[in-house]
Amino acid sequence: MKIIAKIIFFVKTYEKEIILFIAVFLISSFSFMLGYIYREENIKDPIKIEKINYEIKSFSNHS
Repeated sequence: MKIIAKIIFFVKTYEKEIILFIAVFLISSFSFMLGYIYREENIKDPIKIEKINYEIKSFSNHS
């Protein structure tokens, strides 16, 4: 019973801080979830960069 009494005392002492922590945690989690869902719905094909090799031909009159 001593542990439960200590927990209750801790919760009563830091009630505002605990509520603030829970609120910040929930808002952060909700924001992350919305961003993740938005990204999953708007996935597009990635940009592909292709290397093109051009041959340089010189037209010189060397005889």
